[in-house]
Amino acid sequence: MRQRAARDQQRLDSGAVTSPKDLENLQHEIASLAKRQGDLEDVVLEIMERRESAQERVAELTGRVTSVQSKTDDAMARRDAATESLDSEIATATKEREVIAASVPADLLKLYDKLRAQQGGVGAARLYQRRCEGCRLELNITEVNEVKAAARDAVLRCENCRRILVRTSESGL
Repeated sequence: MRQRAARDQQRLDSGAVTSPKDLENLQHEIASLAKRQGDLEDVVLEIMERRESAQERVAELTGRVTSVQSKTDDAMARRDAATESLDSEIATATKEREVIAASVPADLLKLYDKLRAQQGGVGAARLYQRRCEGCRLELNITEVNEVKAAARDAVLRCENCRRILVRTSESGL
């Protein structure tokens, strides 16, 4: 557009065009090209401003992404460390369980495993102050008397949740 305007201006200045009508048309075209060039330059400036704004936004968002990624990496590292710790604890508890399970009679261990599967992982519950810690219900007086009368090595079960009751010095008997 600039080349065309410069060419038309050169034709006008050279005097090659002598017809008044052609001169007027040429002047009108040069003015029209100048106006169009001004409009296009305004559009280019607006686009440049929008581009600059978009680049600033990209830089801001890139910083936020980096921050979030850093936090995510940190959380994943903590999760992995916790998982490793839990796996270690599980392995230790499994070994301890195997040692203890070896000293428990097979029929009692079978009952415990069956109850554990039925009761969501807890097959035995502590009897604490006349209350079953499995179902959190207090034993009635008849049940308390039965527990008191039972032999020390007898396997007792809660009447409500059917878990094996483990008697301790805190049982309240």
